[in-house]
Amino acid sequence: MSTVLGSLRRLVLAPSLAEVGFARRGFPQPDSAAARHLEAVPQSVVCGFEWGIDARDQWELERRLELVDPALRGFAYEGATMACTVLDAMRGGRGARTRALLLGPGRPHLFLAYIGIGFAMARLPRPLWRTVVPDLPGMPYHPTMTWLAVDGYGFDKAYFDTPRYVDAQERLAPYPWQGFTDYFHRAVDQGVGRALWFIHGARVADVDAAVRRFASERHADLWSGVGLAAVFAGGCDAADLAGLPVMAGEHRGDLAQGAVFAAKARAFSGLVPAHTATAVDALLGMSVDAAATLADDVAVDLRSAEGVPPYEAWRQRIRGHCLARQH
Repeated sequence: MSTVLGSLRRLVLAPSLAEVGFARRGFPQPDSAAARHLEAVPQSVVCGFEWGIDARDQWELERRLELVDPALRGFAYEGATMACTVLDAMRGGRGARTRALLLGPGRPHLFLAYIGIGFAMARLPRPLWRTVVPDLPGMPYHPTMTWLAVDGYGFDKAYFDTPRYVDAQERLAPYPWQGFTDYFHRAVDQGVGRALWFIHGARVADVDAAVRRFASERHADLWSGVGLAAVFAGGCDAADLAGLPVMAGEHRGDLAQGAVFAAKARAFSGLVPAHTATAVDALLGMSVDAAATLADDVAVDLRSAEGVPPYEAWRQRIRGHCLARQH
């Protein structure tokens, strides 16, 4: 049974299932098979958010989430993390609910959970951002990958306010995430690039054209987001995927880096759907396990990097390795 207060929060903060659908958003070709496949992702996020707001305790939330199709369960945990982040912020920012979820049943979905925190950030005042990421002792990839929260923030803005942040290419105000104010826009653009994959229904020629409409200095991070979305969310066959590196051109290394991150996230979750294996092979010419191993092999002494966050140092090393393999 849902709580009255939880239901009120849900009605105020959560979009409806119809509202996240491609037809309601005005995205092109909303009736295509790819669009139907992809819109199940934000719909799963909404379900996870609603359950996270309504659930009386973590046991109830976990039971609901475990009923979701395994291929979409990570996205439901993404929405649940968003809900826990909002609830924690409303209660003084202690992070108790979010921490318990991520150290417990949400652990395999850590990468998507960070994105869920970013969705919460899009709905919270910036002064509350300081406490949205909980301490996660012993958690691998933490806090390096918390930049995915900024990615999630960028995705949310592009998906729900496409005229401003995609058509008009408006920039969001910077924020000193992990102390790196100047890097904030780059992580946001990775999220915008992921959104372009959804907005254009995984039609690679349209995604390519959309990236090219942005200022050239933003292309690298946009292509990284495209690669992440193509591998993790799917929606495109191998033949079309094979054309993406050619379209990315000088940014094919960034496309590959996003693909490696997505492969790592899927492998970490313990569930690799067929579309992910297909995309990794098409974009990287390797297996998902090999791509995940690559991500770990280059993640050594990232803290020694100067001038950029460890997250970017990791991205640079993956880009370099992928480009070397292509020559």
